Amino acid sequence: MITVPPDRVRRLTAVLRVAFLNREVNVRVGRAVIAVAAVLGGLLIGGTSALGASTPAGGSIDFLATGSANGAGGKILVTGAIGDHGKTLNIDANGKPDPNGQHVKVTLTKGTFEVDANALDAKTNKASPTFNQATCSAALSATGPVTLLDGTGLYKGITGTVNINISIAFLLPRYTSGKHKGQCNTGNNATPVAASELIHGAGTVQFG
Repeated sequence: MITVPPDRVRRLTAVLRVAFLNREVNVRVGRAVIAVAAVLGGLLIGGTSALGASTPAGGSIDFLATGSANGAGGKILVTGAIGDHGKTLNIDANGKPDPNGQHVKVTLTKGTFEVDANALDAKTNKASPTFNQATCSAALSATGPVTLLDGTGLYKGITGTVNINISIAFLLPRYTSGKHKGQCNTGNNATPVAASELIHGAGTVQFG
């Protein structure tokens, strides 16, 4: 195993990172969720008025998000004090779309909020991926905090900190000609043959 150079880490994490990107999540829930749905269905009969939109009480949240190779935006599912789903978009500090931006706009069905990922990016950029030269495969993981702010709709007044764990795996191409033919292409212009990113977060939010 060898270590990919730091500049390679920065480029790959910028291209493959968090934030919350363009690939759909396909969750196969199976019988367990069907059973839960049946129980909840019984509890909710006649109680639909309790489901009206009102400011959440705050508390613990968990979320899962997906990543893709283009660094633009993707899908997110939030559970706990927030029960919602939607899409994400990487932006800069001024709110403009930016694949390498260190902020994320989260748009859920009942409102929006922003994620400041500067601290997480700092942790990710310092992480050292492991690289297997025999298979041209690499993996990188990092953990760091993000802060939530600028809520709208149901999430107006949101604040909180969420600890993020991000895991990235990718396969690099091989040189097809020249003196390095057959070797792994770890150059800055190399595009991964395949890449996958898993993002999980857990933390606490408040409103008001």
